[in-house]
Amino acid sequence: MTESGSATPRELLMAAIRPEILKIEKVLVRDLEQATANADPLLSQVLEHGILNGGKRLRPLLVVLSSKLCGGAGSGTGTGIYELAIAFEYLHGATLFHDDVIDSANMRRGKASVNKAFGSIAAILGGDFLHSRSMNLVGSLGGKEALQIFCQATNAMVDGEFLQLRNAQNYNISEADYFSAVRGKTALLIAATCEIGALAADAPVAKRQALAEYGLSLGTAFQIIDDLLDYQGDVVQTGKEIGNDFKEAKMTLPLILALEAAGKEDKERLLFLLDDRKTRQNGFQEACELIVKYEGFSRSRQRAETMVTKAVTGLALFANEKNSSTLSIFEALAQYVLTRDK
Repeated sequence: MTESGSATPRELLMAAIRPEILKIEKVLVRDLEQATANADPLLSQVLEHGILNGGKRLRPLLVVLSSKLCGGAGSGTGTGIYELAIAFEYLHGATLFHDDVIDSANMRRGKASVNKAFGSIAAILGGDFLHSRSMNLVGSLGGKEALQIFCQATNAMVDGEFLQLRNAQNYNISEADYFSAVRGKTALLIAATCEIGALAADAPVAKRQALAEYGLSLGTAFQIIDDLLDYQGDVVQTGKEIGNDFKEAKMTLPLILALEAAGKEDKERLLFLLDDRKTRQNGFQEACELIVKYEGFSRSRQRAETMVTKAVTGLALFANEKNSSTLSIFEALAQYVLTRDK
């Protein structure tokens, strides 16, 4: 609460979604216990460390809220929608396990990453288990169409990562190239959470498409902010080391926009700093200053704001629905993405 006693928009949002987050967490813990009951004890340790070690639970929350907005979740006492929802947390966790191995990242959510704590092999195997479990849940609870949407999003994530890999150290990539990679590796999965939530509620195609478009725009904005936090975040808040993208020569939006706008001398200096791992390690702060000079950070944030506006505008189809409180949460989540600090 603020000093005046009135709640901030973020506090109001957190209060509104807390009951759903608690239900998701309860189902998540129970499912992990059941799924690993006969597994090697090390797997349980790996999953507990990597999955139950914090996290926003945004993806499963969107499944539940999308179903609720379409009249599905919340009308009964069953946990089916929550069990379906946690599949997305499992898939997200699998990608984080594997990403941290690929990036040799030592921190995740303020603690040792899984590969740092248990080794790369355990992290890869744990990620494989989570991927398998997620597909099992979607296929058994969501049906063939949901599984198809889920697998399409998963395939797109892989394609997006390959596109980002190809873009690495290609310092002439465009803003359009960046958004193509983001669409695949992040946004389409967020869109799938919303669409599958609507599908679980037997929503008509128009509502499914509207929610998928919301997720696509929200996911794009989320990734832009994530890329900004990699440069400008507070390690205490983010729980991750700052500057990894630049040090790994990942061409994210702030750097792309700065390179496009920079004068000849400054562009050459940025390219020099990107030249090899040593110069990237030592030149991060100087690169930040050049990105600031050419408004790479501020213009990236403007792109995120545009995507959030698009996400909210696309929900007009639900304006007259009974679940106005749920619609308000969707709108507040979009604004939260812009202000998040971790």
